[in-house]
Amino acid sequence: MDGAVNHEYRTIDVPVDGGALRAGVWDPEDAGPDAPTVLLVHGVTASHLAWPFVVERLPGVRVVAPDLRGRGRSNGIDGAAGMAAHAADLTALLDALGIHSTVVVGHSMGGFVSVVFAHLSPERVSRLLLVDGGLPLDVPAGLSTDELVAGILGPTAARLSMRFADAGEYLDFWRQHPAFTGAWTPELERYLAYDLVDDGAGAFRPATSYATTADDTVDMNTGDALPAALAGLQHPTRLITVPRGLQDEPPGLYAPEHLARLLSEYPAVEHERVDGFNHYTIVMSPSGADVVAAALREELAARV
Repeated sequence: MDGAVNHEYRTIDVPVDGGALRAGVWDPEDAGPDAPTVLLVHGVTASHLAWPFVVERLPGVRVVAPDLRGRGRSNGIDGAAGMAAHAADLTALLDALGIHSTVVVGHSMGGFVSVVFAHLSPERVSRLLLVDGGLPLDVPAGLSTDELVAGILGPTAARLSMRFADAGEYLDFWRQHPAFTGAWTPELERYLAYDLVDDGAGAFRPATSYATTADDTVDMNTGDALPAALAGLQHPTRLITVPRGLQDEPPGLYAPEHLARLLSEYPAVEHERVDGFNHYTIVMSPSGADVVAAALREELAARV
């Protein structure tokens, strides 16, 4: 389901620093140019095809979702990544589509990107919806890059160095993933198959490189962009967290004690803890998308 019910799906390529940014656009059927628009920003090793479940639940809403640089069909962009670089790419994407301001939704690393984007280009953002990401993670100081990536992402990062004979072998690899037990769908298969690219040696690899993932993971956890953005947070911001992580393990990315400290530090952030989901299924499952789409419709209704 690249497209979604009540939407027409297309892709565009937008010139950015170092190459071209691919994005998916879902135009609502029978909707004019004044249809509300939302910008959806995916996670650290994902792509724009993480979002069709949510799109399907947004009739009448135009949805724009990029493959962030280094991911999906944007993986040929040269140059460093990092939150500020992604934010600049989002500005170029909105410019290309003639969108002045929009509600922005960020999942996982996309939440960090969205917070920085709102700080660097405040006039382009009306409201922020962060889904299990965007506020600092609880990671020890002094870790090496590899330790930081492994500690946060675990097998999600390890697979980036793996090679696969074909899409079938890649899907078999993911079928064993604990996060998707009971949540396997055709939409998920299409999302995963899109991730594969030719490695040039007769096999296939995930589109996202380990180096890109490492650069972004370090920046969003130890760089200056996120602290500055959070210190200057000025947009209405809503955070949804879930109790299980990337391996379907408790307590998830935001343990209750750490989360309480964050919410005390950033009291303007409206928080909702949603039981029954892990870091993936809150976006990439029908019931998780129900939660996110309902929250997003509320954010659209609350726009000034």
